[in-house]
Amino acid sequence: MRVFSSSVSVPLPPAQLALVLPCYHPPLSWAGNILTSLAKLEALLPPATTVHLYVVNDGTETGVTPADIALLTQALPGAFTYLAYPLNQGKGHALRTGIARVREPYCIFTDIDFPYQETSVAALYALLQTGADVAVGVRDDGYYAQIPPARRRVSRLLRRLTKHVLRLPVDDTQCGLKGFNEAGRRLFLRTTTKRYLFDLELLFLAARQGSLRVLPLAVELKPNVVFSRLNPRILLTESLNFIRILGRRLEQE
Repeated sequence: MRVFSSSVSVPLPPAQLALVLPCYHPPLSWAGNILTSLAKLEALLPPATTVHLYVVNDGTETGVTPADIALLTQALPGAFTYLAYPLNQGKGHALRTGIARVREPYCIFTDIDFPYQETSVAALYALLQTGADVAVGVRDDGYYAQIPPARRRVSRLLRRLTKHVLRLPVDDTQCGLKGFNEAGRRLFLRTTTKRYLFDLELLFLAARQGSLRVLPLAVELKPNVVFSRLNPRILLTESLNFIRILGRRLEQE
């Protein structure tokens, strides 16, 4: 599959942090919102920390305009890379596409609407700097109070299965805020799940490898975040992916 990319080449010091955002049917004013959130984040990072933004268009047909890309390109000279391909492949595929291009020593990914507080993103970066190979955001009870009942039931069921069946070190695998160093990045690129359970697969691989330091971090969601409805077809596909990952777990016993 051909991937189109664009970036501006301006001599700048190498960035320390890559921020990778998959993009599919983004909300209105998403590009401006990213710039606002990025400015808040940079104010919380250690002095002189540079950030390179990667946006991966996962085959979306609406919501991404040339004006959006121009805005980010002009606001982030030499620190913005845009990747795109024509057909929707899923969040896991989009993140692997972006993360494969990362050259910065640390990498964090989240969603295109930047739903987590900038303080949580900065704390995740600090955790990586202190030795975590994979830093995993963990949602608190406040998160579950904000989401639709169906999504709440699925999320809690998955956490129970992760803890008691797969026996992973972190039971909240689906938080949309994670980061890693180079060792964690290499492991992430070994995942194959195209859509939503890629992070479960990542943590499963990390547990199986055993040598990586995986650390959880309590993170806070921004108020008034809008959640999409669960698609039954995607839920079925992800259930099959869970069974596939569970099969790998049983092969170890």
